[in-house]
Amino acid sequence: MAEREVSSGGVDDVDAVARAVLTASRLLVAVSARSLAEVEERVTLPQMRMLVVLSAHGASKLVSLAEQLQVAPSTAMRMVDRLIANGLVDRQTNPGNRRETMLKLTEDGRRSVEEVMARRRAEIAAIVERLAPDQRLALIDALNAFNEAGGEPPAPEADDLEPHPLG
Repeated sequence: MAEREVSSGGVDDVDAVARAVLTASRLLVAVSARSLAEVEERVTLPQMRMLVVLSAHGASKLVSLAEQLQVAPSTAMRMVDRLIANGLVDRQTNPGNRRETMLKLTEDGRRSVEEVMARRRAEIAAIVERLAPDQRLALIDALNAFNEAGGEPPAPEADDLEPHPLG
């Protein structure tokens, strides 16, 4: 087990927490990558983020989608074009404004998001199950505080049909 380097309020505790969070981040990125295994030939991690945003927000304009993903509209357009070619996203005219184009998930796109998110949640749950109950409670408190400090809204409940925009 790793030795704790947390002091009482000094710089060392910030460094130790930052290292622990970076390590956890690597673990979560690995979990995310493994959850994409079934669709990785068709979808990259950034494209999956786009699919999740579309799943959570429904039909969207390209500019809005680019803003939510914090990418340039030209980057978002290239991603959309690839997702359309793979049958995961559809482009249609906005019935409220025929000059606008709306992007939405196809049924295959929706199913892909659901499968990836289910695999990700299952793998995270398996990791959490290895923790003692008191460690789980401490982790909930620590991660909730961390997420709140970073301005990140809570992830959906397991049975919630609306995934978080970034998965």
